[in-house]
Amino acid sequence: MTRKSLIIFFSVLIFYIPTVYSSENDIYKKIDLFGEVLEKINKEYVDDINQSESMDSAINGLLQSLDPYSAYMSPKIFNEMQTETSGEFGGLGIEVSMESGVVKVISPIDDTPASRAGIKAGDYIVKINNTQVQGKSLSEAVELMRGPVGTSIELTIRRRGEKKALNFIIVREIIEIQSVKVDVLEKNVGYIRLTSFNENSGEQIKEKIKELENKKKVKAYILDLRNNPGGLLSQAIRITDYFLDNGEIVSTKSRKASENKKWFAKEGDLTKGKTLIVMINYGSASASEIVAGALKDHKRAILIGENSFGKGSVQSIIPLKNDGAIRLTVAKYYLPSGKSISEVGVSPDIEIDEESDDFQIKTDTDNQLNYALKLLNS
Repeated sequence: MTRKSLIIFFSVLIFYIPTVYSSENDIYKKIDLFGEVLEKINKEYVDDINQSESMDSAINGLLQSLDPYSAYMSPKIFNEMQTETSGEFGGLGIEVSMESGVVKVISPIDDTPASRAGIKAGDYIVKINNTQVQGKSLSEAVELMRGPVGTSIELTIRRRGEKKALNFIIVREIIEIQSVKVDVLEKNVGYIRLTSFNENSGEQIKEKIKELENKKKVKAYILDLRNNPGGLLSQAIRITDYFLDNGEIVSTKSRKASENKKWFAKEGDLTKGKTLIVMINYGSASASEIVAGALKDHKRAILIGENSFGKGSVQSIIPLKNDGAIRLTVAKYYLPSGKSISEVGVSPDIEIDEESDDFQIKTDTDNQLNYALKLLNS
């Protein structure tokens, strides 16, 4: 190494070390400042406070400053979340996120108290039993919505296009998720309604498609993903694969290059290339957007409906020492085209506004499904 090179190397090193030290020193100063603020609140605030709850709020505030999907879960909430993954839980039947300090409905689940009451994707919950939601964490808001089965809850909703707030009184129930519904519509059109991506969704759809192919001789398919808030990535990949012979399905990109992944379809389209229409709306999120976006990018399906929600990120549940956990965004989804779903969603090929909140098979009141059938039978 030349003398000139040595001078440059040590100059950079001398510059770098103080920079790192300064950054770490600033962090410790901030931690000291936080401790001072907490002490002042404890001594001077007009009411007594629970310091443990204040710390939980501070942790949650940090996580929610990152994005709407990262959050802290207390040991109680984490335990309840684990119970929910079994497919049966008590509640209202809505998937929610946080936006600008208010709880936003991603989607109501089919045939649940929330969907029957008329809650819609995109609704903002501003009050829960007359308690203001503004300023509360998502976990706190969810906790307020929980309660014994059979008890009622009042939600005050703000909805796009409505000048006045809407009030809904909903009775809590045990939520049993039946994710797949299948029927054969007029002129042998196979209709598959998928309400969520849980552990058994892929196997159920596989069996139903085989049954339709062998017994019903359907000529085309409609895959209805409206108001489907998502679920397991593995099931989204599996279900997409049923309609493809090859090609990329989805990829994830994270901060760690070693954790970037891609998933590809295997040979074997279960529907043998039959015409496929996928229906989406604003309540179609996450796993639904992966399926719809991949099938659109491969020109395997025609998408009709409304632009989807735009939840294109991967959350990992990371357990903590106190038996709680954090939900942390660790990666983002990218479609085969290289486009991100985050905050953009998937746009339909044919935009059709909804006219019905009922996603049962009623073509006289369901504008989107009616249009899909006309398109297939024309």
